Amino acid sequence: MSQLPSLHAPRLALVTGGSGFVGGHLIRRLLSDGWRVRALGRSTEARAEVEALGAEPAEGDLLDRAALAGAMDRVEVVFHVAAHFKLWGPMSLFRRINVEGTRNVVEAAERAGVRRIVYVSAAAVVMGRPEPMRDVTEDMPLHKMPFAPYATSKAEAEEVLLAANGRRADFSTVAIRPPFIWGPDMPALDHMVETVRAGQFQWVAGGEQALSTCHVDNLCHALILAADRGSGGEAFFVSDGEDTTLKSFLTRLLGSRGVTPKDRAVPFGIAWTMAGVMGAVWRIFRRKGEPPITRQMLRLIGKDFTIDIRRARNDLGYAPVISPADGMRRMQAGEATPALTAVDGPPRRLAATL
Repeated sequence: MSQLPSLHAPRLALVTGGSGFVGGHLIRRLLSDGWRVRALGRSTEARAEVEALGAEPAEGDLLDRAALAGAMDRVEVVFHVAAHFKLWGPMSLFRRINVEGTRNVVEAAERAGVRRIVYVSAAAVVMGRPEPMRDVTEDMPLHKMPFAPYATSKAEAEEVLLAANGRRADFSTVAIRPPFIWGPDMPALDHMVETVRAGQFQWVAGGEQALSTCHVDNLCHALILAADRGSGGEAFFVSDGEDTTLKSFLTRLLGSRGVTPKDRAVPFGIAWTMAGVMGAVWRIFRRKGEPPITRQMLRLIGKDFTIDIRRARNDLGYAPVISPADGMRRMQAGEATPALTAVDGPPRRLAATL
């Protein structure tokens, strides 16, 4: 276990993606724990958002090496949250932002004397062909599937990150792998509500797939633990600690907005074929936007996928700080979860078929 920094030493964290769903919650949590926070912002709007949260804004993005170098000044820990999270798009774009962007963050952090990078990876990095996966551990190999540019690029980015561990004697890297990230103000929920109200919602395979989830507060808790614990060079699955099914979970999530999806279903095989046809149409005719259903989305939620979090419990001292029941209760009551002390979710367009 790495040595904890002095309680009296000033702690400055840099957060990438601070204006996003996870990044915003992480900034609030870090500030509540007494950290100073600097947040990278590509646009004027993004910088205004992180400043409103209490962070010091730093202009730049993942592809701007000079800006990254400046943002790293005197930073102890980098929380690398920013990512291109879409269900459709050219692999080259995902690699440019997620892989090359991560490489730039790592190189800037090494040069600046940063002690540790904590990276928000994704549980999807171990997803290969669409088949059930239960109680998955970190020993499972990474997969890089051509139909899944997001998961593939996150796997490649994680490799870049972990390969840098220990390249400098006092420099380490850790990856945290959450599954389905949820919580108050999650961007995907608005679109799901719109889809249900439009009568376009269907369950793939009846929605009975086993599912692990991760409330955003639990993810932030794990990220901050990882800043000081563990030897580095490892990836950790984290979750809510209670598995569910897609249908049970999303029914409760949509119910927090007073919406109930109809019990309409489509077999996985048919949905997979439809997604392939739609993908071909979008590519051939260069249609704008995303297809209504994609194979990337189906791989994320179409089959059983649960994870084992024992490594995070043992090595990081991780335990969920909010239960699914309490998280749902707070969402139904319209409450933001309070900042807790002592410690690249689904995109907005999740598709019409779930």
